[in-house]
Amino acid sequence: MNSLIRRASILAGTTSLALAVGTGAAAAHVTVVAPDAAQGGYTVMTFRVPTESETAATSSVKVELPGLKAARTQPIPGWTSAVDRDSEGLATAVTWTAEPGAEVLPGQFQQFLLSAGPLPEDDSVSLPATQTYTDGEVVAWDEEPTDGSDPERPAPALTLAAAADPPHGRSNEDLEVIAVATDEGSDNTALWVAGVALVLGALGAALGIGATVRGRRS
Repeated sequence: MNSLIRRASILAGTTSLALAVGTGAAAAHVTVVAPDAAQGGYTVMTFRVPTESETAATSSVKVELPGLKAARTQPIPGWTSAVDRDSEGLATAVTWTAEPGAEVLPGQFQQFLLSAGPLPEDDSVSLPATQTYTDGEVVAWDEEPTDGSDPERPAPALTLAAAADPPHGRSNEDLEVIAVATDEGSDNTALWVAGVALVLGALGAALGIGATVRGRRS
């Protein structure tokens, strides 16, 4: 039990740190992160979308995809999602749309998760995004770096690690079937574990505050 609590506390701390880092990143542009992204592999992409307008809220976000076999979105309260596919069934874009009252207000940001793959066999992949505001303004995040300079509205991009060899006895086709079949369950498990960790972390903080107050009284 003590070991479980220690592990949960560590996870809670890591989750809080990730949220803090995410907040900092979201203060700039639309970005994407996926630490384990590799050529030909599957990953969970996290798109961080800040509202930079001072007078309007973000009502929808569209991300272009490079023709992926699998693309699954994580549910977000108050938001709907739709994946566009071409005639071959490959995912070419995903759009998240806010229901009334769920828009991302000025000074806030939202994270959109996408489980997708297999990724291209390239060193990097560009994922242009389009952000729509409630006042009708449309911002395209689709510019590529040129001459080593940073563009004003850069397209979200991922650097892809070299492809890893499949585990012994498994082909890439086998891994593809397994990934598509289990990605939703893995996301749900991760969310459950993170939720438990945050609750335990909050409980630990409350106990610490209580101990401090009792110490002062004594």
